[in-house]
Amino acid sequence: MKLALLTDAWQPQVNGVVTTLVELVREMRQRGHEVLVIHPGLFKTRPCPGYAGIDLAVQPGRSLPGLLEDFAPDCIHLATEGPIGWAARAYCRKKGLRFTTAFHTRFPEILQAALRIPLSWGYALFRHFHRASAGVMVPTEGMLHLLKARRFERLLPWTHGVDLSLFPYRAQTQPCDLLGRLSEPVFLYVGRISYEKNIQAFLDLTLPGTKVVCGVGPLEEGLRARYPQVRWLGVLPRPKLAEVYAAADVFVFPSRHETFGLVMLEAMACGTPVAAYPVDGPLEVVGREGQGGVLHEDLQRACLQALELPRASARERATAFEWVHAASRFEAHLVPARRPDVAPQPVVTTGT
Repeated sequence: MKLALLTDAWQPQVNGVVTTLVELVREMRQRGHEVLVIHPGLFKTRPCPGYAGIDLAVQPGRSLPGLLEDFAPDCIHLATEGPIGWAARAYCRKKGLRFTTAFHTRFPEILQAALRIPLSWGYALFRHFHRASAGVMVPTEGMLHLLKARRFERLLPWTHGVDLSLFPYRAQTQPCDLLGRLSEPVFLYVGRISYEKNIQAFLDLTLPGTKVVCGVGPLEEGLRARYPQVRWLGVLPRPKLAEVYAAADVFVFPSRHETFGLVMLEAMACGTPVAAYPVDGPLEVVGREGQGGVLHEDLQRACLQALELPRASARERATAFEWVHAASRFEAHLVPARRPDVAPQPVVTTGT
């Protein structure tokens, strides 16, 4: 099968969506599929306003048709709702091609937090984007129900995965040269330091030991100045990140508006239990019975109780999310780009 995957989130960006798509592409290629990734690096780009580290493609609709025509995909998947996603959507609709989409990020909540755009407006825009899709892949049951309530259609249950070999299990916390000697226990946050992550809820907790933050984002400079006692690590290569996970006693996930939360799986794979709110994302990943950590509306209580959870329990929960399962479900949701009774149409490009 020839799969065209179009995404506005790709390397060198560092976030959960990029990690998910990179792992997905790797797994699909291992299955013998030919995958073309159409990403911002193939176009001129400009920085996303208010979101440092994310570059958006400029007018991708000019050269995108030629890329798809040359590749002649059997299936087309639009992973994101940015400039590339919208350009691909327009092209597919013009040429009568079927495609699938995915709902990776709750951007309406981000737009509300960053720009005060009403949630109803944001969801109306995204509903319009996904309405043309043959199937919208959603990574959690909770998110699926939320989108159904927002009148999204053709929703398909999906999930994400974790590379268990990249994040090996450690029965006990491990020394980490990058961290040095820290007051214990160590409470860790990994993720973007941005509006939707609710990181201040973690930073404001009164906890013993040391808080460690790994990530970058638009709020980083101000929070570094306000919380100098926190150990700030910036962005780390994934092998180094695995060492930091293994050095932490508890992984704290303060977000209330997450579609999944891949970093929780990575921490759990290393044996580090999660402390989080009982909301979509953690409920799916950690488990309603708290197999991979502790979920509570009192985040401080969750952090302290997670200290008592066996690390083996967190690892066991993570093993339920191996990439082979996530890729199989993704593969099953794909649709043929062309119906058998529709002949191919020539594509006319307007330049690069």
